[in-house]
Amino acid sequence: MSAQLTILGYNSAIPTVKSTPTAQFLQMCERYFLIDCGEGTQVQLRRARVKFSKINHIFISHLHGDHCFGLPGLVASFRLLGREQALHIYGPVGIREMMETIFRITETQRGFEVHYHELSSKQSEMIFEDEKVEVWTVPLDHRIYSNGYLFKEKEKERKLNMREVSKYKEIEVCDYHNLKKGKDFILSDGYVLKNEVLTDDPEPPVSYAFCSDTRYKESIADIVHGVDLLYHEATFLHELKAMADKTGHSTALEAAMIAKKAEAKKLILGHFSNRYNDHSVLLNEARTIFPNTFLPTALEPVEIG
Repeated sequence: MSAQLTILGYNSAIPTVKSTPTAQFLQMCERYFLIDCGEGTQVQLRRARVKFSKINHIFISHLHGDHCFGLPGLVASFRLLGREQALHIYGPVGIREMMETIFRITETQRGFEVHYHELSSKQSEMIFEDEKVEVWTVPLDHRIYSNGYLFKEKEKERKLNMREVSKYKEIEVCDYHNLKKGKDFILSDGYVLKNEVLTDDPEPPVSYAFCSDTRYKESIADIVHGVDLLYHEATFLHELKAMADKTGHSTALEAAMIAKKAEAKKLILGHFSNRYNDHSVLLNEARTIFPNTFLPTALEPVEIG
């Protein structure tokens, strides 16, 4: 397993018995990311049996309460649990002021560094990168400044074909790294062993895109094109498109249109209005455009790729 998504909460502004507001836990290449942090996220993380200490990077889409009101409490719990490693929080300009004001007024002591990465660009930009993963913003169109996030695995190392490698005593363990990087091996007599003989193709890298909250915006599809899994808000049925546009949200039909245009492999809907007791009506609408659409299930891990 290289990537797995756990949807912690998928409701819109008001929590229900069945679901808390937006929050997701993403594992990718042994990296652990929290995406949005609505009210109730701590409890859902506990139910998902996620170790709080694993979370070093938190990505907040925007500063509406159903996407960030759980963050101060979570950070406070980190301190109570004895956290020492630094925490990185990515979000719109204003997130530092919000968090530090709460900590100051409540006299909350942290005991560890919090690095704020405040975002303001209206263009997609890479905001995180290491040797295995990169994260890009997906500019959205909501009532306030908002970003989705695209998480992408980098190209993986090639796999050693040990049956072939073992035929050549000149190839030592110290050579394995170069082989995995795709380099040929030159024998002492000058003969070149092609890399494709000694190695197998790696598994293709996978990607995940999170998009909530936003009006219908075609440029999203261009940024996340070819994504393995897309989560896109679907607050209303299309019969309420006027309300969706007014409030800065999408319909289930529009979410499916984005998935189709992006040639996504799979779509998960979320952020449903509380007016819908039966979410299957949203699912059915989306499937008329994009058949490989699914409803979220809280705390049920989803394999990506």
